[in-house]
Amino acid sequence: MSDRSKEHIVVLTGAGISAESGLSTFRDNGGLWEEYSVYDVATPEAFERDPELVLRFYNMRRRQLKDAQPNDAHRLLAELEDRFRVTVVTQNVDDLHERGGSSNVLHLHGELTKARSVVYPEPIYDIGYRELHIGDLCDRGTQLRPHVVWFGEEVPMLAAAADVVSTADRLLIVGTSLQVYPAAGLVHEVNPGVPITVIDPGEPASVSGAEVIRLGASEGLREFVSSLL
Repeated sequence: MSDRSKEHIVVLTGAGISAESGLSTFRDNGGLWEEYSVYDVATPEAFERDPELVLRFYNMRRRQLKDAQPNDAHRLLAELEDRFRVTVVTQNVDDLHERGGSSNVLHLHGELTKARSVVYPEPIYDIGYRELHIGDLCDRGTQLRPHVVWFGEEVPMLAAAADVVSTADRLLIVGTSLQVYPAAGLVHEVNPGVPITVIDPGEPASVSGAEVIRLGASEGLREFVSSLL
C-alpha cells in the first residue's frame, strides 16, 4: 500500500510531549525559563539589546537538548508510521521527534539545532548541539542567530502547516494547551467530520467535537494507539 493511500494522521504537538524527556516549558517551576523573562531572551529586540545573553541562553537550551532522550510518546508516534501516513506539526524547537523515529516533521517555530543569519533568512545552517557566539558568521559575513521564531516574529511555516492539517483524515493534538496563537488556529483548518483527539492532562482549550484524553503524553498516546489499532 502506498503512503498516499493510507489514512493520514496529522499530529499537533507542544511542550507537554517534550516535558516528559526533561525539557523545560515556559510554565515549569525551576526550569530554564523561570530564570529569564521571555522579553530578555526570545524577542528580536532582546537580541539587538544583548545578543550575548540571548546566545548564551540558547546555548544552554542546546546543551540540555543534547542530553535529553525521546520518550515513549515520541516513539509511539513514530511507530504509527507502520500503519498510517503520519505528519507531525510541532511547536517544539527540539529534535526529539526525529530522534524518536518520526520521518515527516514540520517545525512551526524553528529548530534549536540550526542557525541563520540576522540579515538573510536563507540559507539555514545545521549546527547540531554546538554553541553559537558573537563573531560566528554566515557565508555572507553576517552574524548567526538561532533558527527559532521569537515572539513578535512571523511564523513562516504556518501556511504549510495549515495545508497539511487540511489533508488530515484524523487530527491528534498532544501536549499543547492550544492557547498560543497563531499555532492554536491550526485546529480550525481541519475539514468537517474529521475526528479530533486531544491528549492533555490539564485543561486544554475547548475543541468542538473533540475526544479528550486527560492523561500525560506517553500514557495518553498508549491509550489512543490501543483504541486505534
